[in-house]
Amino acid sequence: MAYKIIDMHTHTDNSPDGHHSAMYLCEQADMAGLRAIAFTDHVEVDFYKQDSYDRVARQSFFEASKARSAFTGKLLVCLGVELGQPMYDVKTAEEIIAALPYDIVIGSVHNLNGVKDFCFLDYAEHDVDSLLTQYFDELIKLAQWGKFDTLAHVTYPLRYICGEYGIPVDMSKYKEQIDEALIALVKNQKALEINTSGLRQKIGRTMPEEDVVRRFKQLGGEMVTVGSDAHYAKDLGAGIREGMEIAKRCGFDSVTLFQNRTPVQIPIE
Repeated sequence: MAYKIIDMHTHTDNSPDGHHSAMYLCEQADMAGLRAIAFTDHVEVDFYKQDSYDRVARQSFFEASKARSAFTGKLLVCLGVELGQPMYDVKTAEEIIAALPYDIVIGSVHNLNGVKDFCFLDYAEHDVDSLLTQYFDELIKLAQWGKFDTLAHVTYPLRYICGEYGIPVDMSKYKEQIDEALIALVKNQKALEINTSGLRQKIGRTMPEEDVVRRFKQLGGEMVTVGSDAHYAKDLGAGIREGMEIAKRCGFDSVTLFQNRTPVQIPIE
């Protein structure tokens, strides 16, 4: 099936782990036949001033705006931000959101407060159950706050725990916490992201997996976004078709993109 590829989560070289300019990414996305792309560079709230994310946010928005102008009529470019750990400094998080006219704000949690990103932890030295319990508690708080548009990669730590370290995790332990986060998304009329980056990594599955997406629908969820979380041009649009198929199997007949923080439903055809 030839889906129209809409990638709502990508990173330029304004993210510390990004590698290509917004203009180059647009060129590659256009050549690959993407219909829409969102540039959502990292702004980690808990390291906002320490790591100069105030400058990063402005630079990212400026360069993405230039690329949008250059590709008008060829590619829909959405201006966004991935807001990491907003609950660790809510005042700063709200100032970041208000500072620029974003199309889409992604909410995410990459680390526990005062702890390194999950990608840097040595899981031989940590209690995985304790980490995951704390992580899902943070997701609940974030979902209840709800001043974003879509909640990113809700099983993010599994990318490293299961994927890199090969540690099995019984997700049934966290079902109630995940449900609580999903219920908060539904209440606040927010989207759930189907993050496809895991399909090209060792974990080999989307974040979250299909069962969580289906549960979101059962609880009344109405919107899903699909994002590759690409940090390289070669990964733009990667896994989006699979993500859209998951959405369809779970009962969604459209995926969502955001313009001016307003959801636009794109039918899954």
